[in-house]
Amino acid sequence: MKKIFVAAIILTTAISCSKSFLEREPIDRKVEETFYKTPQDALEALVAAYDELQYGDYDNIQLVTEIASDDCFGGGGESDIPWKRWDRFENDNNTNLNNWTKYYTGIYRANIVLSKMDGVNWGSDTTLKTRYLAEAHFLRAYYYFDLVRMFGNVPLVTTPLSPGQYNVPQATPEAVYQLIASDLKFAAANLPAIAYSGIPAAEYGRVTKWAAEALLGRVFLYYTGYYGQNDIAGTVTKQEARTYIDDVVNASGYTLIDSFPRLWQSALSRFAGEDNAETVFAIKFTYKGLGDWNKHDGNRMQVMIGFRNDAVPPYYKGWGAGPVNPKLWEAYETGDTRRAASIISVEAEGLSYPAIYPQKTGFMWKKYMPMMALKAEDYNGDFQIDNFYDYVAIRFADVLLMGAELNLDGDLGKAQQYYNRVRDRAFLDQNHRRTLTPGAAGKKLIMDERRFELALEGQRYWDLLRQGVPVAKQAIDNSSSDAQFNVSFRPETKGLFQIPQQELNLSSGSLKQNAGWNQ
Repeated sequence: MKKIFVAAIILTTAISCSKSFLEREPIDRKVEETFYKTPQDALEALVAAYDELQYGDYDNIQLVTEIASDDCFGGGGESDIPWKRWDRFENDNNTNLNNWTKYYTGIYRANIVLSKMDGVNWGSDTTLKTRYLAEAHFLRAYYYFDLVRMFGNVPLVTTPLSPGQYNVPQATPEAVYQLIASDLKFAAANLPAIAYSGIPAAEYGRVTKWAAEALLGRVFLYYTGYYGQNDIAGTVTKQEARTYIDDVVNASGYTLIDSFPRLWQSALSRFAGEDNAETVFAIKFTYKGLGDWNKHDGNRMQVMIGFRNDAVPPYYKGWGAGPVNPKLWEAYETGDTRRAASIISVEAEGLSYPAIYPQKTGFMWKKYMPMMALKAEDYNGDFQIDNFYDYVAIRFADVLLMGAELNLDGDLGKAQQYYNRVRDRAFLDQNHRRTLTPGAAGKKLIMDERRFELALEGQRYWDLLRQGVPVAKQAIDNSSSDAQFNVSFRPETKGLFQIPQQELNLSSGSLKQNAGWNQ
């Protein structure tokens, strides 16, 4: 008899209560023949599909792509080789294996949900069935989007595979993006249109119609930019993308928090809190793994960026990954509240931090930095694996900037309005507005704004690539008198990551390595 493992995640943190949607006791082992029969079975399977969102350690995609961008270096200690290789675009056969595994595990679990819902006894009310299907479609799209951005040429799997079916050939990116767009359209059409104020607190972290529409906008901008297309593989047009984003802006109830620094836990008592009105979609974390390395309940990326070797109050300790490039600090305008809220300047904050390690710059992440006052040990957790700050995957400010970009050649007045809202909040006045114009000049203003607004949130590398490989290379290349900071983007890779050698070896020739990674 086939066995299935249904994982569950616990989403309660010390900062925010009532995260009960995914608070389920872990399921050990159930027989497939007697499972997928009740709505409760279906929910447990859906929770397992959500669970994979939490996975990621030193190779978390947010951290990896920030290191690969122009805004961060590799950092860490002498033995932390993968970070330095991502920074310098160097070969390393299996550096990306965990990400490849993570995303295909998530896709498999979403496919299980999609394939089993017709066998569940829903009774006379199929509302739950429709919602669970929509959430599973969103999750599959989310996993595939990260996967295809990283690797470009990936197998397209839409049903659970059995032994003997694993050597699936690589699909064209067009086919993968067509599936992503179709999945998100289904999710947007079938998830309830509940405004932010009406979402039960117990369901924060659960996919919404607004998250699906916002992600569709992100997918549209990346695919059309990176591949030079006018629409997403004949599935979503630019006007449709505009409509989706405008709907999030006008109907979702999400809005900007009054002060940018209050978005981050480093604000401490002034922190607006998780699940605030700017959080369109977040990946939830908790300290409740309580030091169990077999669980992935905590935000393990946080310890990676912590102050290496020791705590530097008010900030807590970690491994010193992703030191911030001083060029990012210097690029902010005077008066921009986002600079000191996004980046820690050891000098500007008067901190004592004599530790020495490779690529130390004196600038570190403030967003997502573990804090002395909010550390896992205070709740009997382990500082390495039980940090509990949620990752905000889609923020309303990002939605506004996507709307400005999409409307730049359509409704310039609307584009300006969206852009102004972000600028006004950043400077706390209306004196720093800039006038958008159609074409390259207006696009550059928006892309610059995205860099400052979304710094260290995992968007910069993709924003560079979708402007073209030459733009990415010009930004990422770094020349220094200190050789450890020399970086040269390799355009022959087209910004794609190295497919793990283990997967190539196991594929019996069905997988081919991406260009630029064969040497």
